[in-house]
Amino acid sequence: MEIIAFIIIILFASVLQTSTGFGFSILATPFLLLIFEPIEAIQINLILSLIISSALIMKIRKDIDFGILRRFMVGSVTGLPIGIMIFLLVEINRLKLGVSLIIIVLTIMLILKFRINQNKKKDLIVGGLSGSFTTSIGMPGPPLLLYFSGTETQKEKLRGTTLAFYLFIYFVSLIIQVTFAGTNKTIWVSSLWALPLVFVGLYLGQLLFKRINQNIFRIFTYIILLFTGIYLLIESLR
Repeated sequence: MEIIAFIIIILFASVLQTSTGFGFSILATPFLLLIFEPIEAIQINLILSLIISSALIMKIRKDIDFGILRRFMVGSVTGLPIGIMIFLLVEINRLKLGVSLIIIVLTIMLILKFRINQNKKKDLIVGGLSGSFTTSIGMPGPPLLLYFSGTETQKEKLRGTTLAFYLFIYFVSLIIQVTFAGTNKTIWVSSLWALPLVFVGLYLGQLLFKRINQNIFRIFTYIILLFTGIYLLIESLR
């Protein structure tokens, strides 16, 4: 059952990541935590997400907003060490609880048409939050997704800029995780077995991206965020 669950998780998360630019860590991490220890789930997610971003970067480079990308990267430098400290010091259920409440509250604000005016200072703050989310729970997506949705960013720009940022943030976060939290054979063997599923997901996700219009994309975003937030909340209370 664990093998079947692993296959389904990786395949669906890969399709979502490729078609939307943000889905892998948001969908995969909570479910991988049911199968693996926290350190294993987070590092498997980081490795596979890095592979996906690397595979897609050349195809989506024309959609990248390099100004926002640079500010995200600068902001993340502050968030990365904060995240690893949280991971090492905070009990995992408390971490899940905090993240779930943040995701749920902010998503409800977006559904109620709360809007954010994008500027350079907010880019830096969002980059910092994303950095801390990455090294603590392996999920850089929620801050970026909520920010881009609040500013009504076009789906092409959202996907291109987030994937480019992920290429940087996942690489640095993986190094920090391995250095401070260690690693093991299970992480790397499981990641290797997942590679064929990732490449199938890449192909299917590209086909899906071409068929999603902007309104459906936004609704799908809200559903994924609410699902993730509620799921993490339930898990944290067990």
